[in-house]
Amino acid sequence: MSGLEVSHVSYSYAAGGRKALDDVSFSVAPGRFCALLGLNGAGKSTLYALLTRLIVAPEGHIGIAGYDVARAPLKALARIGVVFQQPTLDLDMTVRRNLAYFAGLHGLSGRSAEAAIDAALDRLAMRERSGEKVRSLNGGHRRRMEIARALIPDPEVILLDEPTVGLDAAARRAITEHVHQLAETGPAVLWATHLVDEIGPDDQVVVLHKGRVLADGSAAELSGGSTLAERFMEMTGGKSEEAA
Repeated sequence: MSGLEVSHVSYSYAAGGRKALDDVSFSVAPGRFCALLGLNGAGKSTLYALLTRLIVAPEGHIGIAGYDVARAPLKALARIGVVFQQPTLDLDMTVRRNLAYFAGLHGLSGRSAEAAIDAALDRLAMRERSGEKVRSLNGGHRRRMEIARALIPDPEVILLDEPTVGLDAAARRAITEHVHQLAETGPAVLWATHLVDEIGPDDQVVVLHKGRVLADGSAAELSGGSTLAERFMEMTGGKSEEAA
């Protein structure tokens, strides 16, 4: 299928050790926002490392935009945009220079690079900040810039690993709304989080706990007669975390 497909993926950091991921399977269709919901230590970052081939999955299948990550890694990785949990920006360069450098890594230059940069900045309402140094931006705008950077190669799959960590409630809400709007334009979006208030009732939710998928469905379906926060707490035995 196009979009993102994860099938029977397992991973252990040490031979014979506890599995960080255990037979994980789910898929995200194009144009869909999927929240990968799990407490800290659930295996979310390990899964993202596998999806981006920072580490290699010894078991299972990962497909991105119809390409097998193991068999055609360059074609698969060329079709993803990634926002990692930790910022990866040059604080002393301007927004545009950061994006131009990234465009160059994707083989874009000249007018094609400028067009891709402008389109990405416009989609995140960041064009007016393009001449500012990253250091002068607040946390929310830095995150928006990183999302804009992820859009430069026109990805078919967007991966975001805890993208609102450290942001205040207003900035988190703005980032979440922007990415929901991006999903509506076509790419499959996988959004890792432990915060249920970032998830809408129509969003797909994959609950990951101790390396295993406990549930996969819409937030409304998973909530049933209670709230998603209550169901999440019941499934994981943990403390539900929402915005203060």
